[in-house]
Amino acid sequence: MAFWAGLKLGLGLIVAIGAQNAFVLRQGLRREHVFAVALFCALSDALLIALGVSGFAAASTALPWLPEILRWGGVAFLTWYALRALIAAIRGGEHLEAGQGKAPSLRAVLVTVAAFTWANPHVWLDTVVLLGAVSAQFAGHLVAFATGAITASFLFFFSLAYGARLLAPLFAKPAAWRVFDLLIALVMGSIAWRLAMGGL
Repeated sequence: MAFWAGLKLGLGLIVAIGAQNAFVLRQGLRREHVFAVALFCALSDALLIALGVSGFAAASTALPWLPEILRWGGVAFLTWYALRALIAAIRGGEHLEAGQGKAPSLRAVLVTVAAFTWANPHVWLDTVVLLGAVSAQFAGHLVAFATGAITASFLFFFSLAYGARLLAPLFAKPAAWRVFDLLIALVMGSIAWRLAMGGL
């Protein structure tokens, strides 16, 4: 029961479209370092879930400055990425077909996805704080609960990353990439705004 509870809660939290998911989807569409990105996100989630379930969430009360640092760091990064996506949408003509054009280096991609993951307060809130708090209901079955939540992360990120290629024919059209970049800019911008206003 604890495993399935962790699995369902993990999927429920992670499915929402957010900055990290939008980036994974984009990499899947462009077929650039897909496995590495999916694996990095899943392993990062696994580590954060383990921290939350092991009681790290309770320790955050001893560090009242940490949430603010994460919040404003997230605002700065998401705003920068939103502007970058908006410029790409306005210019158009860049990477019009999935899998074509010069791909960024693996290091550059991992640095970006690391920022989306580790500098994103949403990720910390969902994995460490919320899952950590809920896990308290499964005393004696914490490993099963954490395993379920971690399994949800692996299933979701690899499905999103590799399932994106099914949309490749649509993104062979220049207009589709421009619309997608605009949507990414709106998602990133709205999250940055909510963070700046003090809400998640």
